[in-house]
Amino acid sequence: MKEAQGELNMTIIVVTIVAGLSLFFFTVIWPSIRGSFKRNASCNEAICTCTNRDSNGNCIVTDGLVECYVKGHPSQKIMCPWKG
Repeated sequence: MKEAQGELNMTIIVVTIVAGLSLFFFTVIWPSIRGSFKRNASCNEAICTCTNRDSNGNCIVTDGLVECYVKGHPSQKIMCPWKG
């Protein structure tokens, strides 16, 4: 009986740890990952224009980002990496 009690205690501990890690993942880490996926998907379909150009016609980019808008929605501005 004592061995069964010990196994039950270990099972409860493991289940509690897994529940805690799951809670942490889905409340802290997953929103960040999901937001990154959404930004990347939006930037893949965005229409970007370069407003600043040098004398050779190359785009001058600050911090690697340019202002873009979502295809079909010019009023929705987003910042995306310049792809050239």
